[in-house]
Amino acid sequence: MPDLVRIYEVGPRDGLQNEAHPISLDAKAGYMERLLAAGLREIEATSFVSPRAIPQLADADELLPRLRALPASRTAGVRLPVLVPNARGMARAEAAGAEALAVFTAATDAFTEHNIGMTIDGSLDAFAPVLDRAQELGWWRRGYVSTAFGCPYTGAVDPHAAVAVASRLLELGVDEVCFGDTIGVAVPSQVTALTDAATAAGIRLDQLAYHFHDTRGTALANVVAGLDAGVRCFDASTGGTGGCPYAPGAAGNLATEDLVYLLDASGFEHGVSLEGVLEAARFITAALGKPLRSKVGEAGGWDAATGAPIGRIA
Repeated sequence: MPDLVRIYEVGPRDGLQNEAHPISLDAKAGYMERLLAAGLREIEATSFVSPRAIPQLADADELLPRLRALPASRTAGVRLPVLVPNARGMARAEAAGAEALAVFTAATDAFTEHNIGMTIDGSLDAFAPVLDRAQELGWWRRGYVSTAFGCPYTGAVDPHAAVAVASRLLELGVDEVCFGDTIGVAVPSQVTALTDAATAAGIRLDQLAYHFHDTRGTALANVVAGLDAGVRCFDASTGGTGGCPYAPGAAGNLATEDLVYLLDASGFEHGVSLEGVLEAARFITAALGKPLRSKVGEAGGWDAATGAPIGRIA
């Protein structure tokens, strides 16, 4: 497999959705500007779910047009997907100028029922017209399979159950499926097993992505297992922000700066500046009014090419 890795930034959406501290439109736009300046080219911008369900993202209709107006957002290769739960959300996303989307289900009925009030089958039925419309518009489409390793309500998840849901999403027309370790229970051997199960089911490696939470400190080890298995797309959130309101105990996402450091030191290409990501982390730290913990943020980075240190977050 090639040494080029896609870093899919989820900070503006998944990173902020569970924050109690309100974030202004100006702060969100400033955050996005810094992420784009750092070289990130896939940034999940917001979510068109009910404002009552996720109040932190209630400004999606105003935010997305503002982000689309940023000169850097029109750079070749930039993609700003938005999370869309249903036909109503699709209509809002279309009106706001979206050009890429993500839909979300899970590997267990218990989680989908707590998260979106329907079964896996019901969620897929709801997504079908959304994905059909997105295809008509020529949008890029991603499908999330949450709780791919463990569910907070039912326990461990068989990899074949997660793969079965991913296969159905691909049948509905998504371009990529992303397996989420929503509560951060996975270990490397399980990542290998899930990747093997997916490829055995006919899912190509270039259709796969992973979304790791660092709840138990295994996110980077899981990335290494994914890399070794041939996967080349990983989600991350600047500063390690994030969590899920419907997954008790879920901690933040894998920090983008930690992922960038690992990839740099391991010789993978990705096009993202560690210094730029740290600047974005400093910015969102100030906007949230609280320290955001990441290993590189606390210890500082190290330029793999020059051997020079890169400053820590103050």
